[in-house]
Amino acid sequence: MKLLVTGGAGFIGSEFVRQAVKKGCQVAVVDALTYAGDLERLKEINSYITFYHVDIRDYHGLKSVFEKEKPSAVIHFAAESHVDRSILEPRAFLQTNIEGTFNLLELSRSCGVEKFINISTDEVYGELGEEGRFTEESPLKPNSPYSVSKTSQDMLGRAYQRTYGLPVITVRPSNNYGPWQYPEKLIPVVIVKALRNEPIPVYGTGQNIREWLFVSDCAEAIWTILEKGKPGEVYNVSSGEERRNIEVVKAILDLLGKPYDLIEFVKDRPGHDYRYAMDAGKIERELGWKAETRFEEGLELTVKWYVDNRDWLEKKVRDLAEFWRKIYQK
Repeated sequence: MKLLVTGGAGFIGSEFVRQAVKKGCQVAVVDALTYAGDLERLKEINSYITFYHVDIRDYHGLKSVFEKEKPSAVIHFAAESHVDRSILEPRAFLQTNIEGTFNLLELSRSCGVEKFINISTDEVYGELGEEGRFTEESPLKPNSPYSVSKTSQDMLGRAYQRTYGLPVITVRPSNNYGPWQYPEKLIPVVIVKALRNEPIPVYGTGQNIREWLFVSDCAEAIWTILEKGKPGEVYNVSSGEERRNIEVVKAILDLLGKPYDLIEFVKDRPGHDYRYAMDAGKIERELGWKAETRFEEGLELTVKWYVDNRDWLEKKVRDLAEFWRKIYQK
């Protein structure tokens, strides 16, 4: 199977690429290498892939890749994905997540791609209270510029399946965590702050709830969907491992032997969704996939990886600081 993976130098995309190579697939990776992309994630398999430094907003650049590679399947991870940044700079999210997806769908249609795996997010559903779980039939009610752009991507893919018969499958994963995650998301931020003995910012009172999915489990689910999933279907990919943000922060501090007084509660983010939780019964019943990694196990592996790879972590923190400096100067 010849795969074209967009965003394959990103956090989740690179894990999928590593797994695909081990399974013997031919893999072409397309990545713009924006601030969150990093070829270091692919160094162990670099000789087994073909890499294209192309932005998915560049239709003609993408067209050249499609004409050369003639992929049988497209797995579309490439996206702007950080909620906080979408609040400050929404235009980039609309351009990449909507226009970029449109380019890929158009080219996939003209090139006769056999499967298009469209990676969405649990945030398309909006928020929940203390009870209930979203199913694939739940209405979409996004609340941030990021989630609106991903909802548009999600719906655009399903429209191409319905209107043009393009074999699109929609995947909605819950919050991923694990090695190689860029230090703008909660878990790596807490780790780096704790390692530096710096105050750890926690929004509000830290009571917001997220469902945590280990990145290798997520990639395995996407592989299962690629092999067994049905075009036109939507699959929630989640673990059932819900935790309040403050619980996650304290668990990391415990693993690092750091005091809780590093925690600093800060003003809540605008429109902060309270809780996400999804029912993954469909993918378990129909495709036989279920998350294997317990949160405590995955978190311990994650913390150890960042401690062992602190040079990479610190470099990314410096890069991120420079990125934000430029954003605030605009």
